[in-house]
Amino acid sequence: MIFNMKRITYILSLLLVVVLYSCERTPIEANFEDVEKFSIYDYLMENKEQFSSFISIIEKGKLDKTLSAYNPDGTNYTLFLPDNQAVNRFIEESPQFSSLNEILNDQEYAAAFSRYHVVNMGVHTNQFPFGAFPEPTLSEDFLTVSFVIETDTSYYRINNQASVIYPNIEVSNGYIHLIETALKPVTFTSYEWLEQNPGYSIFKNAVELTGLRHLIDFNLKEDETLRPVTLLIEPDRIYNQNGVSSVNDLAALISPNDNNYTSTSNPLYNYVAYHILSGQYFIDNFEGASTNYITFSEIPVNINGMGIDIAINKAKEDTIIGPTGNIIDYIGFFYDESNVITQSGAIHFIDRIMKQRIPTRSNRTFEFYEEPLFNKYRQEPGNYLIEDPNSLFTIEWSGADLFFVDLGEQESSAWGNDYLEINGDFTIAYTIPRIIQGRYRVYLRAEAFNAQNALIEVFIDGKKTGSFVDLSTGGSSNSPFQTRELGTVDFKRYTTHKIEIRPLIPGRFLWDFIRFEPY
Repeated sequence: MIFNMKRITYILSLLLVVVLYSCERTPIEANFEDVEKFSIYDYLMENKEQFSSFISIIEKGKLDKTLSAYNPDGTNYTLFLPDNQAVNRFIEESPQFSSLNEILNDQEYAAAFSRYHVVNMGVHTNQFPFGAFPEPTLSEDFLTVSFVIETDTSYYRINNQASVIYPNIEVSNGYIHLIETALKPVTFTSYEWLEQNPGYSIFKNAVELTGLRHLIDFNLKEDETLRPVTLLIEPDRIYNQNGVSSVNDLAALISPNDNNYTSTSNPLYNYVAYHILSGQYFIDNFEGASTNYITFSEIPVNINGMGIDIAINKAKEDTIIGPTGNIIDYIGFFYDESNVITQSGAIHFIDRIMKQRIPTRSNRTFEFYEEPLFNKYRQEPGNYLIEDPNSLFTIEWSGADLFFVDLGEQESSAWGNDYLEINGDFTIAYTIPRIIQGRYRVYLRAEAFNAQNALIEVFIDGKKTGSFVDLSTGGSSNSPFQTRELGTVDFKRYTTHKIEIRPLIPGRFLWDFIRFEPY
């Protein structure tokens, strides 16, 4: 069995070797006196012999003026910079271009290529995520960071493609990190990634056999109404270590008595669907919480990021002994291989065969993140009127205008600094994602410090929960949003549930979240 290194050792080793690795290389001197006026583009021009190829591409793509100026968002820029050798290496491996001139003759590509290398914020390596950068590139794509540890070296790798060979060149409008090869824009879907990487053929064939290809073979850029997905995949070598050498072996293991593999009740269908999470998550998103993540199967998967290792289905797997004598009762990640980004979402790789396990119930807080439109609004603070009811998928309302409010950096007691607002004789309903069956205490958080606020009743799946809630009082000027306990519910099935708010006395309603805690 192959095991992941403990993350603490992993990261400490990385930091040590990165320091040594950087010391072994002589930085390119900027040779400037006034750092406050020395931009990314100035740095390139001062070292134009080394970076002439990339300079010609950004000039053709009309990015030179951008990199000469401050970011209008006030967050600087980060350039992942390939030198001439790195650009040549990219061209040698490209099926599309055979020379630099061919790139320069395609202005649209030159513009997209150059913008793909610039993150729309300044990021020092001390702030590198173990996943995707929080801001996109100037081409509106996201880049990921992996930490790679080898026998005698460790380094950062961008998009699992290009190693950072010299980091943290600081200039007036951001940071420059030199990379070993130019970045190839991600144009493939998650399914296409599997097609291009034969070491994952068993899972790919299982996707095809169960008819679930459509769940992982789509391009988010082509349809903004789609939500990304995250794959947890066993490499073929993990299957092989467990006596599974083909998709037929896997089907015999998971679904020995039912070969109707495209049926939603089939064990193999649910096995594959269990590996597909709804939403895009990177390794750093799993840290610091133990949560049940929604899958496309009949049950969710639990991922616990509270310990040294990130553990899938902790205490639900057979216990084995690790190389240092530690007890392992969970499925782990191959960290250095994970954080693959595609046009459909993210892909991670796991070290044991992941069969369905019914997880323990956990706290679930729902804040309307299932709505792509709201997630788009969250990128820029504001007060947004929802004009088209068909633009929302989980929320219905009538009787008054509905607004989504994002307060940005403004200080607020609202969870996440955003909420829904509706005012009048309204009804509003929110269909929450599936939640593990069982009994829960229910909590509603809303603004409760305004005499004009509504007196409301809450219904879950058509049944009234608790008594009425008076939102005209209870909060304070420092903390107007308050959490109110509504009562308990007992869910009998793992399914979606409809939360409906109706006013007894019409008025304002600023809805922050609804939470369910096991009881």
